[in-house]
Amino acid sequence: MALRVLGVTQNMRSFLRGVDLIKRYKSAATLQKTLLNIPATQVTKLDNGLRVASEDSGASTATVGLWIDAGSRSENERNNGVAHFLEHMAFKGTAKRSQTDLELEVENLGAHLNAYTSREQTVFYAKCLSKDVPKAVEILADIIQNSKLGEAEIARERSVILREMQEVESNLQEVVFDHLHATAYQGTPLGQTILGPTKNIQSIGKSDLTDYIQTHYKASRIVLAAAGGVKHDDLVKLAGSSLGSLEASTLPPEITPCRFTGSEVRVRDDSLPLAHVAVAVEGCGWTDQDNIPLMVANTLVGAWDRSQGGGANNASNLARASAEDNLCHSFQSFNTCYKDTGLWGIYFVCDPLQCEDMIFNIQTEWMRLCTMVTEAEVERAKNLLKTNMLLQLDGTTPICEDIGRQILCYNRRIPLHELEQRIDNVSVSNVRDVAMKYIYDRCPAVAAVGPVENLPDYNRIRSSMYWLRV
Repeated sequence: MALRVLGVTQNMRSFLRGVDLIKRYKSAATLQKTLLNIPATQVTKLDNGLRVASEDSGASTATVGLWIDAGSRSENERNNGVAHFLEHMAFKGTAKRSQTDLELEVENLGAHLNAYTSREQTVFYAKCLSKDVPKAVEILADIIQNSKLGEAEIARERSVILREMQEVESNLQEVVFDHLHATAYQGTPLGQTILGPTKNIQSIGKSDLTDYIQTHYKASRIVLAAAGGVKHDDLVKLAGSSLGSLEASTLPPEITPCRFTGSEVRVRDDSLPLAHVAVAVEGCGWTDQDNIPLMVANTLVGAWDRSQGGGANNASNLARASAEDNLCHSFQSFNTCYKDTGLWGIYFVCDPLQCEDMIFNIQTEWMRLCTMVTEAEVERAKNLLKTNMLLQLDGTTPICEDIGRQILCYNRRIPLHELEQRIDNVSVSNVRDVAMKYIYDRCPAVAAVGPVENLPDYNRIRSSMYWLRV
């Protein structure tokens, strides 16, 4: 019988009250720790360095995937876009499966096969019934090791990616964040877009794709993650038979330092009805001790959308101001982390005439974080962060994604009770300290698209990043 933290059966309740439990566990602390770690995330490293991580919840479905420590940050100006191109080519047939065979096999399993590319990771995953996990692992292993990369398929996907680029250009939030990275990390790999420039897409060939695979798809940079109805020992055996022949790498992956530059980019287009603006300071990396306090500060600033209402009664000062003074249509605070750096800031959409007032209120809120944030606000933000953390892990796919990402970033999965304890340990002074460290008197990066004539000049924005008060 699988014991779950939530939803203990009546028989189990009787058992928990029994004397046998006291004999089994030496102290209440040990029992609590045991219960908190159910279901545990098990991790095994194969001889070639590939890591296998899974969480068995006993569900009837499972999500299994390959998390690869390589994305657009691993590219240079010449081959920028190749990681995303490879993601497209993954489902176009392998040495032993044609594209039709692959699609039919997945369809007949009733499974869902998907992939995505980020700046630091490439992911291929499948959601299927628990009994079909072996087949899903075999398909994923075949895809990353034996993709055919035929010239005809490459030419076809080239036009598909160019169409995708046009679609992305119509999503102004995506456009603004690409501009934000381009200006904040100018001249570095993090400043490149994930899709790459048009000229690269038109020139990328089979040799570029093969070179990228041979350079970055090493066993030590890959995690096979699974969540749901999956037995860890069985998964390790599957990994050994399907992925055991992957080449091991003796050298750790090189991380090109990406310098943050306080700067701005504005793309003025008065034909658009609304201004889309992002303003951010340099944050910290995944493993930095300041990450949790910055997450609390990020949650404290919050998010708001006019269509959802409730701003006037919102606990977030910025949300109340936005609702009462009609400052914007929506805003969201963000904390984007990479290995050694990050972006911490706000993205908002507003009417052209409200740009200046919105920036003023954002910077006022930032300065308040640095100087006089209250204990009640921090407690509320901590509770909200813990709730959001649990809500985001609803289902096998987000859990699997959490496992894969954390094994790549931290080389372990941080247990929920440890993460909760870290959040609880954040104090008002911690929030003020990290705000002073990362926000106060720092040069921000600004990206703006649309009718942004009323957005304050960069020097004015920079001069409001500190307060001079007597």
